[in-house]
Amino acid sequence: MNRRSLLKGGLLAGIGLPFLDLKEVIANPVGKGKKAKNIIMMVSDGMSTGTLNMADLYANRAWGQGSKWLGLYRENKAVRALMDTASASSMVTDSAAASSSWGGGMRVPNGSLNVGAKGEKPQPILQKFKEQGKKVGCVTTVPITHATPAGFCVNIDDRDGQAIIAKMYLDLRFDVMIGGGSKYFGAKRKDGTIIPDYLAKGFQVAENKKEMLALDKSKPVLGLFAEDGLPYEVDRKHDQRLMDAVPSLAEMAMTAISLMKEHKEGFVLQVEGGKVDWAAHSNDVSGLIFDQLAFDEAVGKVIEFAEQDGETLVIITTDHGNANPGLFYADEADKKFDSLQNFKHSNTWLLAQLNQSLSEQKIKELIYEHQGIAMSSADVNSLMVHFKDIVPGALYNESNLPFYEYGRLMGKYTDVQWAGMNHTGDYVELTMFGPGSEKLKPFIKNYEIHNLMLEAAEMPQHFIHKI
Repeated sequence: MNRRSLLKGGLLAGIGLPFLDLKEVIANPVGKGKKAKNIIMMVSDGMSTGTLNMADLYANRAWGQGSKWLGLYRENKAVRALMDTASASSMVTDSAAASSSWGGGMRVPNGSLNVGAKGEKPQPILQKFKEQGKKVGCVTTVPITHATPAGFCVNIDDRDGQAIIAKMYLDLRFDVMIGGGSKYFGAKRKDGTIIPDYLAKGFQVAENKKEMLALDKSKPVLGLFAEDGLPYEVDRKHDQRLMDAVPSLAEMAMTAISLMKEHKEGFVLQVEGGKVDWAAHSNDVSGLIFDQLAFDEAVGKVIEFAEQDGETLVIITTDHGNANPGLFYADEADKKFDSLQNFKHSNTWLLAQLNQSLSEQKIKELIYEHQGIAMSSADVNSLMVHFKDIVPGALYNESNLPFYEYGRLMGKYTDVQWAGMNHTGDYVELTMFGPGSEKLKPFIKNYEIHNLMLEAAEMPQHFIHKI
């Protein structure tokens, strides 16, 4: 008997698989050929490839093991592809058009949620699954009315109509909608709070982690844990008050699954790490990496559920790149990158503590205390000069903080540098695990995911005009 025959007849026979080649065993995804009863689509919004890489590098160096996402590649557990992320109006998409490509099955102009260039209004995919008897929901670290969750849910020609979207959700009566954005539901609305309307329609409303963990399966759920976006994970982790009050993305995702998993027709859930995108827009290295790691924690929990369940398709991706950060070569690149392990707060949190009335020494002390960086006098002075140079109206910068300058300066101390402060047209990572994943081609366009989900669930597919 030769060595290959021994492997086939001996080793594999010993585990009850006498007739399969080893490579066939490894390459066989969980649930291949089965119908997907459940679908979980996980989106790290605005995740450039460098973000995924740096989170894995951080995890390896800080904890001695890589990220859960790349672990799927290392262990050959999932199917991997590249995805083109363009919108109908640009090679560089925004989150609304990107999510609409998945939710509606067609490309729409930037800024639109499932409204095409000619006024087309395809039915969003969560409405389709709800009509088929499944439970449906969304989880996010930004407002639940924001572009990525809304792209799975509604048709509206302006993504900024979040107060309108909040009312639309009430009529749609989805099963689990949890994240931030209470200002679009509560007393800060121009027309007054609509929370009583949700309660009158039978919703449970949770406003903190304790209330979320006490929810039951008997009624639909609205969870609102921040006025706008949730805190950055690095800030939440270093503030016990926030840890007690605000759930992590993994906790929100697993709560949503627990509320829907026993439904006989199954469920469909979108999970978004939305503040990865906000951190990239801000060139905020600690905000970026720690929120990507929080997303990765959720990936690990979801994959663990899917492995045990055997009927769940998990899709992991991003809607577009943003700012293209990366770890660049320098004599002390390892040491500088490892300094991120000393960060207790995001750039956003830290800059909000600073103003030009503070002394140079006080600013140095604050930076060292909260980020472990011994910043030079020249760099502190450069930072304070640039507090005067802020352009009002920058995306996710309502406080007009000097994100660009601070991100540039931080590059000296961490060797993480940025290509810009906005979305990119890069092709992005797409990963699938579970029943239906075997249908993924090595390269797809974003709108093809819509039919992949429908096909995996054995539902009628959407006709797509080729773009």
